[in-house]
Amino acid sequence: MADLVTIARPYAKAAFDFAVERNCIEEWQKMLVVASHVSQAEQIKSVLTSDMKPDSIANVFISICKDELDEYRTNFIKVMAENKRLALLPEVLTLFIKYVLESQAVADVDVISASPLTEAQLNKIKAAIEQRLSRKVKLECHIDKSIISGFIIRTGDMVIDSSIRGRLNRLSDALQS
Repeated sequence: MADLVTIARPYAKAAFDFAVERNCIEEWQKMLVVASHVSQAEQIKSVLTSDMKPDSIANVFISICKDELDEYRTNFIKVMAENKRLALLPEVLTLFIKYVLESQAVADVDVISASPLTEAQLNKIKAAIEQRLSRKVKLECHIDKSIISGFIIRTGDMVIDSSIRGRLNRLSDALQS
């Protein structure tokens, strides 16, 4: 099973990245669902294991799935057929859905500062954290005057402490060592 997932992963990732770039995730997912079902049909399974040329196998898939295919999705099917990977479409679909769910997840991020942050500062923090986590971010802002200046960002087990209090604590620890 792990080998199939390993082989399917680059196809799923490429499909997902392309779908995100073109803003057509739903269309790609719908095509993968249909193609996955087609690949599981008994007659198609025998075609996939036959001595037919990859172009012919791709044409069979394309003719069956034509309502779900555009130029790019057709090329995707052709590439998978050339590499004899069409039987992996159920695994590709599973991984694609996993990538979609991960991209839609929102990370809760606590931002603690000594004074209120401006909208520009919050937008800059949000953009940097979204890039680092590769997901959308929801900021929760808190004021804590004991950190003196700067801010602390917490999400999950990640902590970014750029506060003066944090720097003084690190300096104190270094001097005591």
